[in-house]
Amino acid sequence: MKTTENTAGADPLPAPVTGPADRDLDVLRAVEQRVLWLATSIIDHANRVRPNPTGLKVGGHQASSASMTSIMTSLWFHELGREDRVSVKPHASPVLHAVNYLLGELDESYLTTLRSYGGLQSYPSREKDPDPVDYSTGSVGIGATAPIWGAVARRYVNARFEGGSSGRQYSLIGDAELDEGACWEAILDPGVADLGEVVWIVDFNRQSLDRVVPNISATRLQGMFAAAGWQVITVKYGRLLEELFSKPGGEALRTRIDEMTNPEYQRLLRCSPEQLRERLPGTGEGRDRIAELLAQLDDASVDAVIRNLGGHDLGALTDAYASIDDTRPTVIFAYTVKGHGLATAGHPQNHSALLTGEQMAQLADAVGADPQQPWARFTPGSAEAELCDRTADRLRRHPTPQVEPLALPTDFRRTPSGSGSTQQALGRALLDLTREAPEAAGHVVTVSPDVASTTNLGGWLNKVGTWSPTERRDWFDDDAETILHWRERPSGQHIELGIAETNLVGLLGELGATWSRWGTPLLPIGVVYDPFVGRALEPWSFGMYAGGQSILVGTPSGVSLAPEGGAHQSVITPSIGLEQPGCTAYEPAFAVDMEWCLLAGLACLGKPGGNSTYLRLSTRTVDQSLAAVPGDPAARERRRKQTVAGGYMLRRHSDPSLTIAATGAMVPEALAAAERLDELGVGADVVCVTSPDLLFRAVRARQGLQEGSDWILEQLFPHERARPLVTVLDGHPHTLAFLAGINHVPSRSLGVTGFGQCGTLADVHRHHGIDADGIIGAALDLAD
Repeated sequence: MKTTENTAGADPLPAPVTGPADRDLDVLRAVEQRVLWLATSIIDHANRVRPNPTGLKVGGHQASSASMTSIMTSLWFHELGREDRVSVKPHASPVLHAVNYLLGELDESYLTTLRSYGGLQSYPSREKDPDPVDYSTGSVGIGATAPIWGAVARRYVNARFEGGSSGRQYSLIGDAELDEGACWEAILDPGVADLGEVVWIVDFNRQSLDRVVPNISATRLQGMFAAAGWQVITVKYGRLLEELFSKPGGEALRTRIDEMTNPEYQRLLRCSPEQLRERLPGTGEGRDRIAELLAQLDDASVDAVIRNLGGHDLGALTDAYASIDDTRPTVIFAYTVKGHGLATAGHPQNHSALLTGEQMAQLADAVGADPQQPWARFTPGSAEAELCDRTADRLRRHPTPQVEPLALPTDFRRTPSGSGSTQQALGRALLDLTREAPEAAGHVVTVSPDVASTTNLGGWLNKVGTWSPTERRDWFDDDAETILHWRERPSGQHIELGIAETNLVGLLGELGATWSRWGTPLLPIGVVYDPFVGRALEPWSFGMYAGGQSILVGTPSGVSLAPEGGAHQSVITPSIGLEQPGCTAYEPAFAVDMEWCLLAGLACLGKPGGNSTYLRLSTRTVDQSLAAVPGDPAARERRRKQTVAGGYMLRRHSDPSLTIAATGAMVPEALAAAERLDELGVGADVVCVTSPDLLFRAVRARQGLQEGSDWILEQLFPHERARPLVTVLDGHPHTLAFLAGINHVPSRSLGVTGFGQCGTLADVHRHHGIDADGIIGAALDLAD
């Protein structure tokens, strides 16, 4: 076997064999070095070269990027296919941009724009970055799990429309990211064990933001994945170390490295060869054998050995990819060094560390780059340039087909009667859609975290069936007492998940992105108990940031869920709806309002420029005649337009002394209070607010602070009828407090500011001061 020249009087490590495969690895290694240089330079330019008059930290993660360079180089330039999708660890975004640049997918002008206005984003973004990004990441744990839900969405589209794709779904994640509960909630969902296209590659560098993690255990983590049905592959050591392990004393060295703590190993990375000869043997019984083995190596080899982990060995990585069996999810634990190849390698505080100018010059010399031409590509005709060209051709995707808007009705032309709740109206509306617009209804997919029956989706579920990649027998289909039937088949339109809300909204975001991935629009609707919207908010918000368009239904809501007690009574969700970017929030009072708002929300899905919708619904039964829906078709259409624009005047007094504005379940109390006030000689208009969100936007549009129309404000709160204002809702009172500013009138804002109580509806409303008595008291204060 060929060896390198011995310049220190000791035996060096064997040099690579120069067969065809190894020559390919040499080319791949040269590309890896260029990717490392480009990623590091992108960050360096943003922080040390680009003018920064404010002195504000720009940031970037050179060490975290270096940790991923080998993994991403081997994946893109050796393994990926056109239909594969990859979610990239947030702090490795410069590596993604470097790869895209070498593949001709990013113009050179962007390499100097990291974290600048209109430039490369801090973390990969599907919507904002100028180069191809498969999944937006940045919120730790959410980007990691997105490919799981992307796989489900692709399978759903393939099964129902034959419009998806094939290919693997990769997640490149840091080991510290496995601390996030979102990862394990997804891993443990029963349906995930069948997703053989899912591959997670863990950058196992054993460092977090602040320190070397002292007790992280790969064995424990591997066992947890295996217990969930995943294939577990470990790439721990590189070929140089494996070669050394085969020599006398090698097994003692393996045991020594295997058993040392993470902090001790990381400290060895900062040692000189002389210090390594002293420290690496340790104090155990194998010390002398390890020392003798190291004595046979020159200093350069000793230094290389301690860094020769599998996550930086291109051959070991490509071997790992070849062993994926595609019959179940796979996780690859790739041992790495944070900052590999940089002067900061292995330092416990290297997370945000930046190389100095001198260290950048040393890196350029080590990788064969020219600091005067930092963005140079490979010489045309070179083996490296040819590899880049072949890879670009292999990965180039076909343009996504243009999306044809789905034809949706705006009104079912039905006026509900009797008593009912907005939650009940949801189930009826979905069934009406199958009759009124069957083609659009075929694109609806509902998702539930084990609450389909308790959120009134039973009738819909029985009609359309539950989605499953394969047909499964319903063993209760002949049971006369079974009302809800779980007919699982590839043509089903409801997906039932485990109880984790994080999983539901993660899937919702990916179902809502199929129009942009494959040109197949879906109309995804997720139902969740409204008290848990806060738990689901982060991944749902991130899904919207990434371009996912969906409807989230929070039901039941508020303290009107009285007997359930304080833990199940949502207070802040109306504020969330008002403040959340990328969605429109509605809280309808009546069944017909809910239908109109639902149809308006569906019309905004699955298309460029679309947006999501949050519907806050109630289980409180309300007399539907209180809605006073106009019988005249033109008047009805006017009411519908007002409803979906934010509200309507429900009760107009001939000589009002004040206005009561109410939302959702509190509208009956507002009407009752207005009737009693009339008897006291105090006239009141009643405004039914269906969307505080849209009314606030209208106020800002009137002020010239954002684009939009303000016509709805004049119809709800006309200047000539400006009167003192009482607002009331089953949520935090500040949600409607801004309405007083429309005409600058005195106001009282009623709502819920504390945790709920158990009791009857009357008890709970009285406790929070939002019953008719509370409204009357506030109104009389204003009238006086």
